[in-house]
Amino acid sequence: MLLSLHVKNLALIEEEEIEFEEGLNILTGETGAGKSIILGALSLALGAKVDKVMLRNDSEAYVEAVFKVTDEELNGRLLEMDIEPEDGEVILSRRITSTRTVAKLNGESVPAKRLAEVGGMLLDIYGQQEHVSLLKKSRHLYLLDEYASEELSDKKRRLSEEYKVYKDIEKEYASSSSDSTEREKELLFLQHEVQEIEEADLKPGEDEELENEYRRLSNSRKIMESVAAAYQAVEQDGAAYNTSKALRELTQAAEYDPALSDMVSILTDAEALLTDAVREMAAYRDESDYNGERFAEVESRVNIINGLKSKYGQTIEEILSVLDDKSKRIEELLNYDEYMEELRKRRQEATDRVEALSKEVSEIRQQAAKRLCEEVSKELSDLNFLNVDFGMSFERTENYSANGYDEAWFVISLNPGTPPAPLADIASGGELSRIMLALKTVLARTDAVDTLIFDEIDAGISGRTAQAVAAKLDRVARSRQVICITHLPQIAAFADRHFRIEKHLESDATISAIHPLDHEGRVEELARMLGGAEITEAVRNNARELIEKAV
Repeated sequence: MLLSLHVKNLALIEEEEIEFEEGLNILTGETGAGKSIILGALSLALGAKVDKVMLRNDSEAYVEAVFKVTDEELNGRLLEMDIEPEDGEVILSRRITSTRTVAKLNGESVPAKRLAEVGGMLLDIYGQQEHVSLLKKSRHLYLLDEYASEELSDKKRRLSEEYKVYKDIEKEYASSSSDSTEREKELLFLQHEVQEIEEADLKPGEDEELENEYRRLSNSRKIMESVAAAYQAVEQDGAAYNTSKALRELTQAAEYDPALSDMVSILTDAEALLTDAVREMAAYRDESDYNGERFAEVESRVNIINGLKSKYGQTIEEILSVLDDKSKRIEELLNYDEYMEELRKRRQEATDRVEALSKEVSEIRQQAAKRLCEEVSKELSDLNFLNVDFGMSFERTENYSANGYDEAWFVISLNPGTPPAPLADIASGGELSRIMLALKTVLARTDAVDTLIFDEIDAGISGRTAQAVAAKLDRVARSRQVICITHLPQIAAFADRHFRIEKHLESDATISAIHPLDHEGRVEELARMLGGAEITEAVRNNARELIEKAV
């Protein structure tokens, strides 16, 4: 669950830290007080795109969200991602300036995408945008698959793998289905390329050896001058002679002072090494001679190999691999009819496998859809939808995808005798928010996400419907942490922890502040929500009654 949210220098917030609790956490305040900033800050901590306009006075902004992980399944998934909660806690943070953003996970710098990946496992945010997303058919199939994930996961994984094979074969089939003239042109071109590579008779590693030899031959004069100078310094200028002389002198002195024995040993080794060096340099000088004919051969060979590299690959190994591929293609073209027959066979087999798996996935979905819609219908009934008929329609798409061949969407009828129709044709904004709440209530039973955030859940509702939504949120909060931003006192009355967000003027600047409320503070806040500008004792008594009934 979300333990705390720290926000600094973001929009109207100078610096605030909110400590959340289990159960239902309610945030209220007047319009424009900054409630949306709280959700914005939390979204930033979870890797959302940064809008530099939110920076307060172009200063450095900071957001930090601390989560407590107690669910064993969720903890296991985090460990699989090499994320080990410290004392059971996961800390997501972003530091934002006008020029850069730094994201951290448990104190280690990570890409923002990593925060989003982990944050999605810890928390779900449902606002007006998510309610509107119910109008998109593609979202409906996603929600169904989320509900049936345990049954579908293995089948969908296999389907995705088989679909990739199917698409590869389809691509090969499309590129191979050409007329005889095109095939003849391709064959002639391939044969020319293969002949060009084969005639070069390439050997792995040959290019490196030739490059070294080419470098040596092209610099032979400079090499010989350097060797001659070194030989002159060691042999003719007396380095070897002087070393031998020094050795003789020290050897005699060592007969009287054993302390010189180590020096004698060092000079003995030096003399031997210098003697070897003189001999090697002399041999190199006598044996080496610039060979213009060999240089021309090497240069020509290097040019041939570099020419092939520019066409077929950066290394000889890559060129030989290309040769193998082109040789196989030539065989296919020379035996085109047999090749196409084999390809058609593979294509049909791949199609059959994708079809079979798509059918299995579709059958699982349709069975799961019945259960999901029955459960959602019950939840909708609790949310003051009377005589609701909630279902799901399926249609087969023309083509396969990695997700199968299903297109599915929710349908609903709000009046008896009226046939169900797509949500987009029937539901209003307020109804969409309640439908999303019903769906999330059902999905939360199998979802490992521990924290749910609802914004605009009270859009377009009041009276008995608001009371029903409040009761539903309270029920969800018994098994999940729920954070809800609301304008309705009926919902706020159910709070296990209640925060008021308000703004005030300080040093000619508007600042938002967040205050946790005690019992009397809650009474005053609910009275404000009930009574508006004038708060009477009667309104306060009404607020107290709402709180007492919600307990």
